[in-house]
Amino acid sequence: MSFERKKIVILGGGYAGLSTLVGLQKELGLSEADITLINKNEYHYESTWLHETAAGTINWEDGVYPIQKVVDNMKTNFVVAEVTNVDKDKQVVETTKGNVEYDILVVALGFESETFGIDGMADYAESITNPQTALKARALVEKNFNNYLESGDKNDLAIVVGGAGFTGIEYLGELVESVPVLCENLGIDYNDVSITCVEAMPSMLPMFSEELSGYAKKFLEDRGVKFLLGTPIIAANEEGFVVKVDDKEETIKANNRIWTAGVRGSSLMEENFDGVKRGRIIVNDDLTIEGYDNIYAIGDVSAVMNGTGSDARPYPTTAQIAMQLGEHTADTIASKLRGNKVEPFVYDDKGTVCSLGSNDGIGVVYGKEIKGKSAAFMKKVIDTRAVAKIGGPVLGFTKGKFL
Repeated sequence: MSFERKKIVILGGGYAGLSTLVGLQKELGLSEADITLINKNEYHYESTWLHETAAGTINWEDGVYPIQKVVDNMKTNFVVAEVTNVDKDKQVVETTKGNVEYDILVVALGFESETFGIDGMADYAESITNPQTALKARALVEKNFNNYLESGDKNDLAIVVGGAGFTGIEYLGELVESVPVLCENLGIDYNDVSITCVEAMPSMLPMFSEELSGYAKKFLEDRGVKFLLGTPIIAANEEGFVVKVDDKEETIKANNRIWTAGVRGSSLMEENFDGVKRGRIIVNDDLTIEGYDNIYAIGDVSAVMNGTGSDARPYPTTAQIAMQLGEHTADTIASKLRGNKVEPFVYDDKGTVCSLGSNDGIGVVYGKEIKGKSAAFMKKVIDTRAVAKIGGPVLGFTKGKFL
């Protein structure tokens, strides 16, 4: 049987995009498709490790690896370029390195920071959305702590974190490990440091039970973190975060301002597709978008609905679901090319673990709640598995967290 050679283009080298690439390279022969991967960086970064880079507990190089390590040069052309436009009717992707035609398009453009319109947040706070922003957050704290040696300004030792969601809590868990070390190296009393977490919702980590979230809260409070839950941030400025407390405005003064409370899909989505909200588009059961059965949207730019009708809600965007989406997309594309039956995507939730530094954490794995060192160990297993699943056992060994 002969096949028409198809041009498959994948946009984005994150968890979803690389999982699709790896799957296609395994499933398709040279005669079946020309695969092109387009990513703005030469490297893939483990986005679930960025909080460690931001807190200074790992070097940024530890959380990245060259995309070329997972590219089969016989089957895939890797283009380092930034996507600027998608012409859906002409089936052309426009990039900073020229145009690329496609028959099948996989859009996995990833996420960016979302400030929800909070005045000054983009200008006066650092986010944790890529290695560059994570390094800026780390440099900010180190600079201000060094400044304190001459300034004596306690605001240089004040850290305010916006958001008590997954990233915020994991970042705080790393901070309470790294900041005492930084203080010891600089001769600063850790008791003079102020770490405050501000969250608009009345609770933290809503994906976990009260027992687990309470464990995380106490763990961090015991190490000096102050929580202001049910406290919306209404502005950020050069002094700190302006919050609303009992209908009154107050400023939490801090020279170290970190925003972790929001991400959204790539802004390119609104520019190129209809029906997009916060960079995400609702997809069909086979992960294609409405009206285009040759365009797949996966990862942070897709809204995969949990249920049907008015009660349907999109699944949270996590590395776990992104990788499953990529694997399913590869299977679907191969099945369609060969005229085989296509199965709808079904999310297999294996659980979630939130780290609290390197030796503690909370989580739910296969329906069982875990906490403490067992959760920390499982987090390392999950992180190492993600690298190995995409990059293979050698990369999993060299980049994994058990060396």
